[in-house]
Amino acid sequence: MPDARDESGHLIRELHGVTLATILDYLVAHYGFAGLDERLRLNCFAVNPSVKSSLTFLRRTDWARAKVEDLYVRLRTAQVLGRPLP
Repeated sequence: MPDARDESGHLIRELHGVTLATILDYLVAHYGFAGLDERLRLNCFAVNPSVKSSLTFLRRTDWARAKVEDLYVRLRTAQVLGRPLP
């Protein structure tokens, strides 16, 4: 993966100073819950989804959090480098 940097100059893949809540808000704004469920297949995005319930699940489930963080990194990297969005 290329070394894309955010507006502050930090490597996007390092998630420097980005909270899980910020990541989730960003992804929900971009894809919506249905789009997140389509891409990640997590019940927290399919069954009565909300940011609060999704955060609770993701904070307790490392493998699911890793999937969400990976999608965020891929999306932000594509946006910064001007590539097609995942």
